Amino acid sequence: MIIKLLWNRLIVQSRRYLILYREEEFLQLSGIQHFAFCRRQWALAYIELQWQENVRTVEGKLLHEKAHDVHSREKRGDVIISRAMPICSRELGVSGECDIVEFHRTDDGISLHGQEGQYEVIPVEYKRGSPKKNHVDILQLVAQAMCLEEMLCCQITHGYLFYGETRHREKVDITEDIRAEVRTMFFEMHAYFSRGYTPKVKWSKSCNACSLKDICMPVLGKERSAAKYIDAYINGDI
Repeated sequence: MIIKLLWNRLIVQSRRYLILYREEEFLQLSGIQHFAFCRRQWALAYIELQWQENVRTVEGKLLHEKAHDVHSREKRGDVIISRAMPICSRELGVSGECDIVEFHRTDDGISLHGQEGQYEVIPVEYKRGSPKKNHVDILQLVAQAMCLEEMLCCQITHGYLFYGETRHREKVDITEDIRAEVRTMFFEMHAYFSRGYTPKVKWSKSCNACSLKDICMPVLGKERSAAKYIDAYINGDI
């Protein structure tokens, strides 16, 4: 069913028709990071509305509050800094908030209301810890960039991930491959959400660090089913 929904939507787009989501259908943009990490975790949190805090989630929340705990907008030379900027995309069907959006004055950019000159748009996302081996943070940043492009009618070539542990910015090039992955992932998220579908658990070592471990109980996914246990018992394998 999910594959059919995605396929039908991809066919429509391939015919150059654009389907826009209504505001009441919007998903939370930040959910893409959870979805990429674990589809079940995302469904438990965003469909079943179950959530628990752990050290990692609290540290991340504090870091984001620090990023937002200043004036919503300030100017430093040729750079305008906007904090906690609300964003959305009717094409992706999501809404959320950017930690920081920087507008750098340039000769080739977009115009801003009340400002002279033209500006390049650069999103900056704050994360706890250090750069990850996977690219879940990159997916979230690129999703933010795609929202900004739709809202501001601009083209964004790169953004930055700032990590609290290293206190360093990591530049992220926004490629067409990552954009396509973001689109496909949101298609799948909308399909799950419309069905109210929570995937079954798939245990991995990452489960030990998940804040929803006690709710999800991933260890149960490692156990054999009752039917397999009975078959093994009857066959004398136990």
